[in-house]
Amino acid sequence: MADDHTFAAGAALHFIGIGGIGMSGLAQMCRALGCRVSGSDRALDNPENRRIFTALRAQGITLYPQDGSGVRTARPDYLIYSTAIEEDNPDFAAAAADVTRLHRSAALAMAMRQQHDLTMIAVTGSCGKTTVSAWLAETLDRMGHAPSFLTGGLANSYIAPARAGNYRRGHGRYFVFEADESDKSLLAYHPDFTVILNIGTDHYSKEELIRVFQQFLRQTTIGAVVEQSVAAALGPECMAHLQVTLFDARENGGGADTAGFRDFCSDANGFSAAFAGAGRLSLPLPGVHNAANALTVLCSLRMLGLPSAGIDTALSAFGGVWRRFDYAGTLPSGAAVYDDYAHNVEKIVSCIRGARSINGGRVVALFQPHGFKPLQFMREELLRQLEKQLEKDDIFGLLPVYYAGGTAAFSPTSEEVAATFRDRGSKSYRYWPSRADAAQALQRLTGKGDVVLIMGARDNSLSDWAKEITCTGK
Repeated sequence: MADDHTFAAGAALHFIGIGGIGMSGLAQMCRALGCRVSGSDRALDNPENRRIFTALRAQGITLYPQDGSGVRTARPDYLIYSTAIEEDNPDFAAAAADVTRLHRSAALAMAMRQQHDLTMIAVTGSCGKTTVSAWLAETLDRMGHAPSFLTGGLANSYIAPARAGNYRRGHGRYFVFEADESDKSLLAYHPDFTVILNIGTDHYSKEELIRVFQQFLRQTTIGAVVEQSVAAALGPECMAHLQVTLFDARENGGGADTAGFRDFCSDANGFSAAFAGAGRLSLPLPGVHNAANALTVLCSLRMLGLPSAGIDTALSAFGGVWRRFDYAGTLPSGAAVYDDYAHNVEKIVSCIRGARSINGGRVVALFQPHGFKPLQFMREELLRQLEKQLEKDDIFGLLPVYYAGGTAAFSPTSEEVAATFRDRGSKSYRYWPSRADAAQALQRLTGKGDVVLIMGARDNSLSDWAKEITCTGK
């Protein structure tokens, strides 16, 4: 690593697993900063990843299969890897002994130091950080501030043949980025401003996440926007040096010292929410959780000291994020199908609530877990929350676990979890061993007025499949 902890001009970087949402965004960022970038991916030929790989190639990034050939050809100065990469990966084995390995978070920290004149805004939390970071960046852009951003999803307004949509190099003073708590990699950063949305059930206990977020706030230098219950859990000591804005994510929440929204409304005119001090604003997305997301964006803009003129129009024009409640089409049965990245308890529950806000019919939720360890971690809390949120005629179904590497334990299976839910729960729980079985069941079990949710992370083929089972099949 260079003495100044930045990449030297023209440094050669090779990304292992470059098709990942975080890795592909960082690869584009490093390419924009003048690095020579290559990468490999075990799913290089999978059609569901074509939009990302096409954009990477258009930016001059060379792609290889994940067999060591790219490392031998590119002869990189650095190997960039994520937590999901195993030690026996062929690219590690092919690298010379003097090639420096960098975790993705360390590489991002180095890339950000090369842009030391920018105001760094980190968005973190267990749920909603991709939507909020993209929404904040797009709103800043529509207000004329031309920010740079790096998010954990593809912002629809910025997807183009040569742009994947998860990174943009702007020419303004702000850099909005998503800080990942799932592997504690956010602790590699020292942002100017931090936004903390919530503490949920995903990769760690809430007690452990509290410690992580406390440390992250200590590393923040100027200000923070924090949900009030999170602030109460974290305590004042870690925020004593910061300018802090609190917000209440609950409907009808907030008060004299805490920003809140009064209500969320869904009617023939679309979606809207009433905010204290801002009136009623149109929202581009359904659900109370998205009203809370919009509130967070409003608070973040105020934290930055920006004038209020034009905020409502800019915020209401948000184009959304790919695979965040995307309408896929209608089943032959008449049920509407939505595709969503939801993969932890809070996100699954929010997705179900959002579906219920747009239609009075049943909700049939189909979930593909994104790993055995996450499924093990969430299973108890997921059952508790589903018992509260599902209505009598709703259905919650599980597909087999999507395995993307990074674990040695292959339990519990989705079939085992579904059986446990049926034994202990009072609602309707199913397991389908294949997508073909699930598609047949969805057609048989649903009707006009119902909403079908296709949920799961990491595996973008879910999005293609959601469209394939609809009437259009595209």
